[in-house]
Amino acid sequence: MTSKRNKKTSPAGHKTDPPALTRSAMRRQREREQRLQTILEAAGTLFAREGYHQTGMERIADEAEVSVGTVYFYFKNKEDLLVKLLDQTGYELRNLLGTAFKNADGTLDGIRKAGKVFFEDFCPHHPEKIALIFRESAGQSDVVERHRKKIFDKLVDDLQAALQSVAANRGSFRSPLAAEVMAASILGMFERLAYQYLIWQDRQEDLDAVGRDAVDFIVGGIQNLLHRKHKA
Repeated sequence: MTSKRNKKTSPAGHKTDPPALTRSAMRRQREREQRLQTILEAAGTLFAREGYHQTGMERIADEAEVSVGTVYFYFKNKEDLLVKLLDQTGYELRNLLGTAFKNADGTLDGIRKAGKVFFEDFCPHHPEKIALIFRESAGQSDVVERHRKKIFDKLVDDLQAALQSVAANRGSFRSPLAAEVMAASILGMFERLAYQYLIWQDRQEDLDAVGRDAVDFIVGGIQNLLHRKHKA
């Protein structure tokens, strides 16, 4: 049984906040976080460049310039590393697309800006993350697949909410399933085009033009499925 004397209280008998971290403790914490990120970046680079199955923990440790024991201190196995990378990439992509859309106040221009950000910013600057989320994580274990599905489900939900916001401003969709169908289709298009021009073919220089054509196609489809609001 834990003694009550171990609990820190104020003279009045109230619990006190834990003491603030010392400067040396804060420095050690920063170093741990930096080491963690270094390992993740090394793993992400190797998974994309050499393949998930071809990359061992020793190779990751060498790339990150740490010991193998250090890698295992942060991650129990390679699958754990992949899941963490997936979660980070999914969060970054959702945040990037969501910010672009919100900055356009829920209009069709927001859809354009989100597409522009994906093709002109995310894809060319993070090809390793494209490879990770669309290629290297596909067909892995049930654990990885659950995380992958969760990311894609959230992206579809985000897109569906954006489309419903557009409809609220412009009219209504002709079908109750239109926003859901278009959200899944848009994400599928983003995935296939990124795969086509970054993974299957090294045509990064064409991404701007590809993005413009894709976004025009998407916006045209949205407009076609909208019932316009009638002015009173």
